[in-house]
Amino acid sequence: MPKNKSYITYPSAEDTEANMVNEPMVAYNTLDSNNIFWFIAQVRKGINYKKFIDFANNGPFNLIEWAGFLHLSERTMLRYKQEEKTFDTLQSEKIIEIALLQRKGAEIFGSSSQFNVWLNTQNFALGKIKPKEMLDNSFGINLLKDELTKIEHGVLA
Repeated sequence: MPKNKSYITYPSAEDTEANMVNEPMVAYNTLDSNNIFWFIAQVRKGINYKKFIDFANNGPFNLIEWAGFLHLSERTMLRYKQEEKTFDTLQSEKIIEIALLQRKGAEIFGSSSQFNVWLNTQNFALGKIKPKEMLDNSFGINLLKDELTKIEHGVLA
């Protein structure tokens, strides 16, 4: 005759507040939830070149680097400038993702210049490549967000 197994039972969430998991919001909420619809609208509408260049001129990347991140040729970037074109949805999304990453990085490192040093320094955790080399796709951008979250919480390995 088989023995009955005994199971440990835990109090339900209603029984105690101790069972509630309080995790850092930054891990799940990198976008300000009040502005998420604005970001969605901007991506759908597209970022025009004038707004892009205003942002890009205040950042650490030159137009050649931006062309690489957006998978455009330098000549196409010049044409966008001359014709004051609007970037398509995917390019607009990437511009906003990089802008948000820069904002978060400056917040974590205490300044944009300190964050830019990190972006341009080979990183062991990223396979000995410079973090800015990961900005050409969403997987890389998300990986950098994860690394920033680790740094923010003191996990440097």
